[in-house]
Amino acid sequence: MNSFKIAIIGAGSTYTPELIDGFIKRKNELPVTSFHLMDIDKRKLEIVGNLAKRMLNANGINCEYVMTEDLKTAVKDADFVLAQVRVGKLNARIKDEKIPLKYNLIGQETTGIGGFMKALRTIPVMMDIAEYIENYSPDAWLINFSNPSGIIAEALLNNTNVKMVGLCNAPIIMKREAMQRVPEGTSNIRIDYVGLNHLSWITAIYCDGREILQDQLLEKYDFINMKNIPKMDMDKELIKSIRSIPNSYLQYYYYREQQLQHMKEEEKCRGEVCLEIEEELLKLYQQPELIEKPAILDKRGGHLYSEVAVSLVSAIYNNKNEEHIVNVKNNGALDFMANDDVVEINCNVNKNGATPLSLKSLDNDHIKGMMRVVKAYEKHTVKAGINGDYNEALNALLIHPLVGDFRKAKDALDELLEAHKEFLPQFFNK
Repeated sequence: MNSFKIAIIGAGSTYTPELIDGFIKRKNELPVTSFHLMDIDKRKLEIVGNLAKRMLNANGINCEYVMTEDLKTAVKDADFVLAQVRVGKLNARIKDEKIPLKYNLIGQETTGIGGFMKALRTIPVMMDIAEYIENYSPDAWLINFSNPSGIIAEALLNNTNVKMVGLCNAPIIMKREAMQRVPEGTSNIRIDYVGLNHLSWITAIYCDGREILQDQLLEKYDFINMKNIPKMDMDKELIKSIRSIPNSYLQYYYYREQQLQHMKEEEKCRGEVCLEIEEELLKLYQQPELIEKPAILDKRGGHLYSEVAVSLVSAIYNNKNEEHIVNVKNNGALDFMANDDVVEINCNVNKNGATPLSLKSLDNDHIKGMMRVVKAYEKHTVKAGINGDYNEALNALLIHPLVGDFRKAKDALDELLEAHKEFLPQFFNK
């Protein structure tokens, strides 16, 4: 049997059983011979890793199984490296969410100044991981769903030689919701999806060649919110105006003041809730009789990550030529974005990776404008994250639609930089 090694970086994450469950379900098409689970948190790695091992054993997958705190050991000779790192853990997320509120700014895990700070912490770590892959497994594919996924893809695809694809679970949730609106008996369905990570829209639904979203569904479309985002009902006038179905995360843009007020009134921020869920999960994971992914895991925002990640691995490994919505370089697929802009779009996936599928036309200046503005923010964020450039950091925040104000941006940035000092060597170790 040929060797087939999977490395999971950040394997102490309570999401790891989701991934393992995905590999178990696809064991016939993904004949993995080695799992290497790596994390710098020894306690969580042992708890989660032992559950993952019990799950594999219970399903007859008897392969090499290594738990390690050493990155080189994990990635050396890997075929796929799956990254799900959280630099600073949930305590850092809590700071990202709570400190900005003092300045009347939205603190959120992946967008606004909260997501910006997570990017600054995560970019250097992901650049290191990419360097290890280039040195010790240059043919490996890096599948990243560490947040903010789109910015991480922007950094790695334009500043390293690693073969990588950026992932998120929001597209598959949006696509499955859209499929529920398709008339029964329709066999030929195409969904036009366009945007950046956590800034995306469904712009058309084709059934047997006929577009039905704009004519039939748009004004009565009600979608299910992501579990980790406070529910805001989308006004019919908004949907009519933007002529598309927005990603749940766009509620932070379209209903900024309402979301900000909600965050201020909440007894606990989302990070504090997740910390409680994580400890509950870790206690559950230690039960020796547990040999499957527990249902409580679906309370976290990562629902369907395993479906997204493992199905992508299978599409590459088995040369499937399947369509997946992932984060890749634009390369001409969208004529209003630069070729090196990383976008979230439908792609054809096979042994060569993900190739973006051109969108025939997008007659929507609202979407084009928002994508260009937020992409400019992402470009400055990557420069700040790699070089520790304070001016680039300020430029990024001044551009972002959820920040903008100089005084708020500077004061919040200064406090957040100090709060996360130990995780920002590019700013403080010069």
